Amino acid sequence: MLTFYRIWYNILSMSGFLFNPKTPNDIAKELVEKIKQHRKKLKISQVQLATKSGVSLGSIKRFESKYEISLNSFIKILIALNLEQDLENLFMQKNYNSIDEVING
Repeated sequence: MLTFYRIWYNILSMSGFLFNPKTPNDIAKELVEKIKQHRKKLKISQVQLATKSGVSLGSIKRFESKYEISLNSFIKILIALNLEQDLENLFMQKNYNSIDEVING
């Protein structure tokens, strides 16, 4: 019986019917870590980010440790780190004129 389930699982996996195994917390952690790395790359401290973004230091710390923040504060942080264009591009769909454009980017 275990073999049947394994085969069925493989079929569903190949067909794209299984959901992403990542939890919302996993995704939030990855996103926050990328933003935190970017902040550090720019040599901006949490205190400096709080001042520059207008988001409280406590909110910055909670964001980087517990991945919790309001959408408004999140956007302020992205603007302060010059990442707002990445957010704007998140849901933009590129229009292709040919299959060559799809293949070659």
